[in-house]
Amino acid sequence: MKQDSGAKCPPKTVLAGGAGLVGQNLVDRILSSGTGEIVVIDKDVARLHELRQRHPGVTTIAADLSKPGDWTDCFDGATAAVVLQAQISSRYRADFERNNLASTRRVLAALQQHCVPYTVHVSSSVVCSVAEDPYAQTKREQEQMFLDSSLPGVVLRPTLLFGRHDRRHLAWLARFMRYSPVFPIPGDGRYLRQPLFVQDFCAIVEHCLDHRPELDCLNLTGLEPITYIDLVRYLRRVTQARSLLLPIPISLFGALLQTYGALTRRPPFTRNQLQALIAGDHFEVIDWPARFEIEPTPLHEALEKTFGKTRHTGD
Repeated sequence: MKQDSGAKCPPKTVLAGGAGLVGQNLVDRILSSGTGEIVVIDKDVARLHELRQRHPGVTTIAADLSKPGDWTDCFDGATAAVVLQAQISSRYRADFERNNLASTRRVLAALQQHCVPYTVHVSSSVVCSVAEDPYAQTKREQEQMFLDSSLPGVVLRPTLLFGRHDRRHLAWLARFMRYSPVFPIPGDGRYLRQPLFVQDFCAIVEHCLDHRPELDCLNLTGLEPITYIDLVRYLRRVTQARSLLLPIPISLFGALLQTYGALTRRPPFTRNQLQALIAGDHFEVIDWPARFEIEPTPLHEALEKTFGKTRHTGD
């Protein structure tokens, strides 16, 4: 990555919902420059503990952002914030409404109350999708809330993110592949994916925190489109798994997901996500490497760093 030689990160940055994939990597990146105070608010106690183990100096607060509480005081004196909280998968629409909408109302109110001067709102490419599931619908509403708030900042819409500290998406697929002799593929698997390496995305977020552009909404899409079946094949090679890839008709695949989802509250892959996978989305690609002065990581290199045997210990 190219290193910025100009302004440094703000002295106090609050990450709302910052214990997940992006937050964990963003904290690593900001602290690698050795500057700034970071406050992470999240309700995932285990992930917060994981973060403290790596970075004892980071302030972590366990709180449900959809509920009132003293956590709003953490925005006092903040010079920047990153809004990250999101419900990605659930069988229950109420989870999306609580964690994508109710939480955002409270976070935006806290940002306004404490006059935080700059915010990076992490949205999703799904707002541009043809999908009409609860995730897509509430992410669109969440983004519009931020735009309507008139808070100074920028909206970033990443596509499918993967990288170190991931526990879902490609990471779940890689784990499943390592232990299962059979890996089911919905239909022929020829559905376009545009994955984005989380370290590249965090470099963009850091650039925004340093330079504070107000660029409205930016679509941040992986530069190397790949079909789902080819992505799975690559994961199989990188993880040295021996799973048999077994095509399953879409209708049967969906029925199996529905059955499995009835047995667990937090299924790793839902029927709505299956519909999003096969929807045929092709997201806009802008020249974000030039705009944010970033050397993008080639997809094969990013997958090897994340899932290969040479990946960082503890990933």
